[in-house]
Amino acid sequence: MDQNKETQVNLRKVAMIGCGFVGSASAFSLMQSGLFSEMVLIDANKERAEGEALDIGHGIPFARQMKIYAGDYDDIVDAAIIIITAGANQKPDETRLDLVHKNVAIFRSIIPEIAKRNCQGILLVVSNPVDILTYEAIKLSGFTENRVIGSGTVLDTARLKCELGEHLSVDSRSVHAFIIGEHGDSEIAAFSSANVSGISVSEFCELRGHYEHDKNSRQIAENVKNSAYEIIQKKHATYYGIAMAVKRICEVIIRDEKSILPVSSMMRGAYGIEDVVLSMPAIVGKHGVETQVPIPLNEEETEKLRASAETLKKIIKEVEEK
Repeated sequence: MDQNKETQVNLRKVAMIGCGFVGSASAFSLMQSGLFSEMVLIDANKERAEGEALDIGHGIPFARQMKIYAGDYDDIVDAAIIIITAGANQKPDETRLDLVHKNVAIFRSIIPEIAKRNCQGILLVVSNPVDILTYEAIKLSGFTENRVIGSGTVLDTARLKCELGEHLSVDSRSVHAFIIGEHGDSEIAAFSSANVSGISVSEFCELRGHYEHDKNSRQIAENVKNSAYEIIQKKHATYYGIAMAVKRICEVIIRDEKSILPVSSMMRGAYGIEDVVLSMPAIVGKHGVETQVPIPLNEEETEKLRASAETLKKIIKEVEEK
């Protein structure tokens, strides 16, 4: 294979690296979406990838025509989006950051395989801890920073909208709010910029008869932060919510929607934060991240965001010293 030859991207093709719970659920969601006409599944266990391709493929008569097959790294070259869900699963009582050393080691075998094939598509990292693994993917892949994004707090933000929607008895799609920072224990619910159809959340709360803003917002933020742990405790893994988030991110890229999503991307000075990957609202389109959107934060949220960045920087330093 000519390493220097630039491959034409096939906008109707997606590659999924990792066929565990998250990878297979995401592949199933993408099959139903109609976004792609070709999907290659790759897994360290080739038979697992073959089984998932067969199983999902049997649903095609109920959806849209599509080619789904198990393949290898040579099959990813022309994919518009390369999704990485490979990695160890988060166990009960284990934080996302506890996974870091196991999954960085896995990424150090996967990303060089992608890098040597001169792929021109978007690299979408879903494996946890997603912010650190996105940082590793940027460093190891040689891709421009805008073309490497993590699923970040897209799902956490959806959880926040669900919680607020339920609390206010309003359609969660009318809630505009973000979880920012680490996809993990130091994440921040940015309530100061949250609104419901242009009305601040605190004002809308009072409209609906809720007045204990600090207490309620703390409880909602805790519920969001702990929801993954609760699901893992009850059913050992989370995969449907993240599969829908993956589908939405792919949709935004393929349709060049320029939607604003809180994806993991490299910080370059916003809020005084540099050289670390965090989840921040960003305009996402066919070239990946176009620009981050610096939403207004109050002083407490800004300090928490900087603390979240420092937490991740310490982990990255530990990883790089190993």
